[in-house]
Amino acid sequence: MANWFNVGKIVNTHGIHGEVRVISKTDFPEERYAVGNQLMLFLQGKQEPIALTVRSYRRHKNFDLLMFEGYTNINMVESWKNSILKVSAEQLGELPSGEYYFHEIIGCDVITNDNRYIGVVKEILTPGANDVWVVKSESGKEILIPYIADVVIDISINEKKIIIEPMVGLIE
Repeated sequence: MANWFNVGKIVNTHGIHGEVRVISKTDFPEERYAVGNQLMLFLQGKQEPIALTVRSYRRHKNFDLLMFEGYTNINMVESWKNSILKVSAEQLGELPSGEYYFHEIIGCDVITNDNRYIGVVKEILTPGANDVWVVKSESGKEILIPYIADVVIDISINEKKIIIEPMVGLIE
């Protein structure tokens, strides 16, 4: 059984030529959605995924718009709404040193450099210049940690532990 990683959710169709609107969950949309790449479509209620080959990719507002080989009109893709696009673990590839996949960071414990436990990374936001990690504290409060060199001191994926040096006002 292959390990699958979510790269996006099809939320709607776009136009009449088989284009779909995707909310991305991937760290690298340009790479994942490159023309010729294969993605697996997981439809709700269906066991077997459908292999799709990217025919075109473009950004539009806050969405990624994709078209797939052999799917040329809206009627062929209408039923894909709310389905998930995934890639296999083998498709992930090696990252350069100091770069991490979202699934490697989510679930890590966050600790300050003076050994105070902050919480667990629950989500990663990508608002612009740098990613922001949403950390849920033991009290249930969400703390936003910017993924920048001044704050994130050390990441150990094997130990699922991240050490930060909080800026003034970051945690209080």
